[in-house]
Amino acid sequence: MSDVKGVRVLVSGGTSGLGYAMCAELVAGGAQVVLTGRDGARTAAAAEQLAGSGAGRAVGVAMDVRDERSVADGIAAAWEVLGGLDVLVNNAGIGMRTVNRRFMTHPQPFWAVDPDQFRDLFTTNVTGYFLLARAVAPAMIEAGKGKIINVSVSESTTRRVGFIPYGPSRAATDALSHVMAADLAGTGVTVNLLAPGGATATGMIPDDIAEDARSGLLDPAIMGPPIRWLASADSDGITDYRVVATDFAKGVRPKPATPE
Repeated sequence: MSDVKGVRVLVSGGTSGLGYAMCAELVAGGAQVVLTGRDGARTAAAAEQLAGSGAGRAVGVAMDVRDERSVADGIAAAWEVLGGLDVLVNNAGIGMRTVNRRFMTHPQPFWAVDPDQFRDLFTTNVTGYFLLARAVAPAMIEAGKGKIINVSVSESTTRRVGFIPYGPSRAATDALSHVMAADLAGTGVTVNLLAPGGATATGMIPDDIAEDARSGLLDPAIMGPPIRWLASADSDGITDYRVVATDFAKGVRPKPATPE
């Protein structure tokens, strides 16, 4: 396993699902982790659960990724706790359940989507990634090193019927990652995408999903080994790559996300 002992990591949306699974793997490996969430009490409770689970450290910081001031305050708090930041994991997001609770069995067309729900999801999923990366990039550039990891989804999800606005929001964060990587070329700061490789057993899945479909969901722990690799020195110099956790588990290492 890749060595992450002492690596300082901020994981947004770390209280549950993929975020919590990634935090657990990083803490187990000895990383110093700040996890964020909108609810301060829930964030503190998640950090407390993780604190004794490995050789590392977990601290919870309340943050609303939609709000620029909250992001600035959260980054400042994380910096104070960790003494710096080596890795940012952009993970906080909301899914189709916030727009259509039965999206898997009863997809709705884009014209039926409430505009306020569309805006809120895009603000969380896209603007949130931008605000966090924007907040940490200058210090990473000054240090001459740093890693930004943007959690993504399968590319087919971005085009799936009834997936407005979630699908387009993830297409936007993929494009955002490519541009970030290009903007940061030559600075020592890398940007990569990480996707699970399929639907995962998290709170984003609707309650009415069929049992046979539920049994086929990926365990969020699938994200553990690749996030550990991306946060470690083993991935130094690798940028603008798309890492798929299911492929990683099979020993398939990532390729550039865009054609050369």
